[in-house]
Amino acid sequence: MTFETIFNPGLAQHYAEAGLWQNKTLADFLDEAATATPDKTASVDSRGSTTYGELKQQVDRCALGLLELGVGPGDVVSIQLPNWREWLVAHYAAVRIGAVTNPLIPVYRDREIGFMMGRAGARVAIVPATFRNYDYPAMIARLRPELPTLEHVLVVDAGPGPAQGFTSWEDFMATPWEERRDPAGLAALRPDPNSVSLLIFTSGTTGEPKGVMHTHNTLVAGSMPWPDKLGMDNSAVIHMASTFAHLTGYLYGVSLPLQLGATGVFQETWNAETFVELVERHRIGHTSGATPFLHDLLNAGNLNRHDVSSLKRFCCMGAPIPRVMVRQAHGELPGMSVFGGWGQTECGLVTMGHPADPLEKIFTSDGRPLAGMQIRIVDLDGVELPADTDGRLQIQGPFLFQGYLGRLEETRALLDGDWFDTGDLGSIDADGYLRIAGRTKDVIIRGGENIPVAYVENVLYEHPLVEEVAVVAIPHPRLQEMACAAVVLREGAGLTFSDLQQFLTDKGVAKPYWPERLEILGELPRTPSGKIQKFHLRDRFASPLPTTEGIR
Repeated sequence: MTFETIFNPGLAQHYAEAGLWQNKTLADFLDEAATATPDKTASVDSRGSTTYGELKQQVDRCALGLLELGVGPGDVVSIQLPNWREWLVAHYAAVRIGAVTNPLIPVYRDREIGFMMGRAGARVAIVPATFRNYDYPAMIARLRPELPTLEHVLVVDAGPGPAQGFTSWEDFMATPWEERRDPAGLAALRPDPNSVSLLIFTSGTTGEPKGVMHTHNTLVAGSMPWPDKLGMDNSAVIHMASTFAHLTGYLYGVSLPLQLGATGVFQETWNAETFVELVERHRIGHTSGATPFLHDLLNAGNLNRHDVSSLKRFCCMGAPIPRVMVRQAHGELPGMSVFGGWGQTECGLVTMGHPADPLEKIFTSDGRPLAGMQIRIVDLDGVELPADTDGRLQIQGPFLFQGYLGRLEETRALLDGDWFDTGDLGSIDADGYLRIAGRTKDVIIRGGENIPVAYVENVLYEHPLVEEVAVVAIPHPRLQEMACAAVVLREGAGLTFSDLQQFLTDKGVAKPYWPERLEILGELPRTPSGKIQKFHLRDRFASPLPTTEGIR
């Protein structure tokens, strides 16, 4: 497949000379780790553990097998697997031969998979026989008439005699492909580090997913600053429960441990009690995940029955960290630092907090830019704004993607020179810390006055009865828009609109910022990575209030 990108040779040379692009692939890091520490544990999951020596052997065999299937440079391999070692093997093998990996989140079904694999032009798909009681081969069989480029489907745990048109992953990996093809020939297939390595679709927080193209260089760069910033080295034990098919799971699960030659411990589905046990068993020192994961950890029933003293860092992504949650973490896990960060599928994590940051910065910001990245806030005309002024967030630097698949002009329309318009709103304080105010589409303009959505949500999180909250815009005939608070309450709790107003009064929140509608939900709609899908809430509550009571 041909990938049209926004690659800029001059910028590439600058990043290379500055050491921001290393011109290495993950297969290069695998070779180094397997040579230096072949007996060291590379990965641990629910299916067992794998050493670096074993991992390299499996990757090379898989790469040769893919070549036998006709996969070559630029061909797309779709992987819809849980966080199992087979995911790592398949992806590193694709990297080895210059193929492009298309990660697919395991909970996606016919509609999403048909759209994404069809748009990607996948030649090979790798799926489990079943996961969480779902039949993946049956889904692929239904979709196959719509996927003319799909030639091979490898099924993990297929058992004896998979259905016609499907191949057992175990049989594929048991085949001594190295006896049919010379492994020495793999070196000649090493891809250009500036070629596309990952085609990952956005998670659909605002509508139709877009295919984000990342190269080997942009992906490696995205993880590079972490060791220096957080003191990690090859002795690190790094946990990941976010799916590898999300950029968080990929960068800090699939990529970061390998780049360090460290050990990755992976969960196929998030469970806080299981995580607590894994921390004690493997001496996990670092984890990254959506903010709800932190909430679950702090409320895990077995937290006080296990030694979790090794856990030093929890990086929260995808949503603001409520103050009350940080305070709880400091009380219950005093040896663990909690800090946030901001990023997107298009750029990985761009800003991040630090364990040494003042608590006020942890509460109120998304950290400062990681090495090599730059951020700025501009007005509607692209004029840079002074500190502490809300505006459009733009970024530039070595982590930035190389375009949307088949949407080159749309990509270019979001660029102001080398600056990418993220679609987020925020401000940068005098110390360089970023504060996200929300997505452009999340902005609530009530009668001409902007409502600071993130601020209001943060206050509501402090209510003792509130478990989760999202504030969204709903239409109003006179004011154009007003705010609706969608709230998930703690078990057995009740909350009235009057209760909410009294709480905001007690907190000293300005009345123009108060939500004018309260909706109690059993759960908030989320992407598989944990991000709240506010467009679903906006659509659901688009109808006007039956009366104007409460409207100011």
